[in-house]
Formats: sequence, C-alpha cells, structure tokens
Amino acid sequence: MKNPDQNPNPNSTLRFIIALAVVLVGVSLGSIVVLKKSEPPRPKLPPATQPQRRFAFTPKTHSYDPPDSWTNDMAWIPGGTFWMGSEDNFPDERPVRQIVIDGFWMDKTEVTNEQFEKFVRETGYVTVAERKPDPKDFPGVPPDKLVPGSVVFSPPAGEVSLDNHYAWWRYVPGASWRHPEGPDSTIAGREKHPVVHVSWYDAAAYAQWAGKRLPTEAEWEYASRGGLDRQPYCWGKEQTPGGKWPANIWQGRFPNENTQADGFAGTAAVASFAPNGYGLYDMAGNVWEWCADWYLPDYYAKSPARNPPGPDTSFDPNEPGVAKRVQRGGSYLCSDLYCMGYRPSARMKGAPDTGLSHTGFRCVRSK
Repeated sequence: MKNPDQNPNPNSTLRFIIALAVVLVGVSLGSIVVLKKSEPPRPKLPPATQPQRRFAFTPKTHSYDPPDSWTNDMAWIPGGTFWMGSEDNFPDERPVRQIVIDGFWMDKTEVTNEQFEKFVRETGYVTVAERKPDPKDFPGVPPDKLVPGSVVFSPPAGEVSLDNHYAWWRYVPGASWRHPEGPDSTIAGREKHPVVHVSWYDAAAYAQWAGKRLPTEAEWEYASRGGLDRQPYCWGKEQTPGGKWPANIWQGRFPNENTQADGFAGTAAVASFAPNGYGLYDMAGNVWEWCADWYLPDYYAKSPARNPPGPDTSFDPNEPGVAKRVQRGGSYLCSDLYCMGYRPSARMKGAPDTGLSHTGFRCVRSK
C-alpha cells in the first residue's frame, strides 16, 4: 500500500480540466487524508443544511408514494450499537467509538442507470456534468473551453508514480452519466450498472424525488458492516475467502494493469457479488457512494454517540477552503497499492459539485 506521507495532497478535488488541455482544480481519490501537526486556519464554510441556490431542485413528481411499495428494493437495517472507525489504518478513521444507530431502510443496491434515467425522464433534471461551466467559476479560461463534461479514468500506457494522480484522470468534454467514457460511449447494455458521473447535488436531487435521502456517514458504515463486529471487510476477516474476490476492486499493478481477477475491468452490474449480513450489495467496491455529511478529518473525536448527523462545516487540510462531502465504500479502482478504500471504515471526500467515472450513490429512508 502506498504510504500517504509521501504525498500530502493526493485527495484534492478535480472539478474540471478545461483550459487548453487541462485546468486542474484537484481530484477526489487516492489514499485517505493525512492529518498534519500544524493545520491551517479552518475557513468558514456553509452549514450542511444551507441550500445551494444554483443547484436547487424542485421535483415534479416521484414514484414512491404508494405506502406498500416504497420499501421495494430496500433492506431494513435494524437499530443497534457498533464500533465506528479503525485504529489500524488512516488518522481520520480514529478514534474508534461506540455509536448507536436507530433503524432505517437502505437501498439494497447502488442506484442504477435505469433508475436514474427514470428520474431524469420524469423531472427533466440536468446533471452538473451536463451543464456548461459558469465563467464566474473559471476566471481567465477562454469561453470556448468552458464546455460540459466530466472526469474519466484513463489508465496510462506504462508505469507512473503513484504520487501523480493526474496521470490517470482526464477531463472529457461530453462525458456524463449517459456517456460514461465520453460522447461516443453509451449506457446501452449497462442499465443495471450503477450510475456514475453524479455530483452530490445530483444524488441529493434524486433522493428528494424518490422520497428518500442520502445516508449519514455513520448509517453507511453501520449498514456496510452487516452486523459484523470490527472486522476489516464487509464480509469478515479474510480478504479473499475461498481464494475468491468478494467485491469489484482493482487487482494488479495500479493504475495501468488490472488482472480482472474479480471478473470486471470497470463497473459491474449491481448485485454481481454476494450481499452482506443485512442483504446489501456492493458495500465494498464498484463505485464510491455519496453520504449526506460534510467531511471533517477529526469529527469522530467530538461527534454525538447516537445518530451522529455529521458536522455543520467542512475542512480538508489537503485543500483548505474547499468544502467536501463524505464518500464511502471504495470503487473498482481501489487497489491495495494505493487506497484500500473498500474497507468499511475507510473515508473519502469530494467537492459536492464534482462527479467522476467511479462515483455513485444509494439512498435511505427513516421508518
């Protein structure tokens, strides 16, 4: 596994790469944040409940009103107590604390392309990646370079330094949830795959339409463990029980050689692997999943012990001044050489207006 101390800023958020070939504003991936002994001053950022006007969404309708059907394709997660975090990995997973969670419903799978397409068809919603970037956000960039698009994983031809994550990401004009690799690609045949290139705002809009919400970070970790106590993986103690990979992650030399020992090079259809103890699929790997919480590296030390809602502000010491939302679960790009983000305790974060080709979500609903 890569030593995060070798690269103090592996997780900055790549919003868009536009001017000429690239305008880098950071990317959300890689190893988990390393806390510095001397942190810069924390900026005043918007609280988690503050609306973002330019991303506001009013649903026209939603399809989950009938009282006997809204829990279809959801699993009941019984309330209980669990140990959140890990003492064995990255600093922002500590301290480990006992947390009490009330019961809730959770989607059995990540939201799929066909489910997201229904939402778009019924509401006319346009994702952030499909909108033309606002010139106010990119002063000095030529207007002809401000085109809709998203960030796509592009493996380099040969070996590259793991300190340079820009080597395997590129901004692709026209890339979006409909065109995951760019304008010449489609989701035909991938209807059951998780939707990707969705920002936090896109995920929140879908959840609102569906009469649901995004999970808190604590709910997500509690559910991902499936009733297991402090195990390193969602399925237990062994990484490859019976010699088989139980999740869609990266095997081989990252980022240019994927042996596909798990059977997949990119996203997999949801529920391609066995569920965890709560009947949830793909809580490890496949795509990162947005959570409701703002990201703070030291939130665990001061969070409530019952149903922690997440902090009311955000701070990332690797990119001060940029508010981040929590992502969980890892993706098909998670490699033991780089991030190990598929562990249930692993934390990631991203700017809420940024989606990538390995980022999706699932929803929850309180009883």
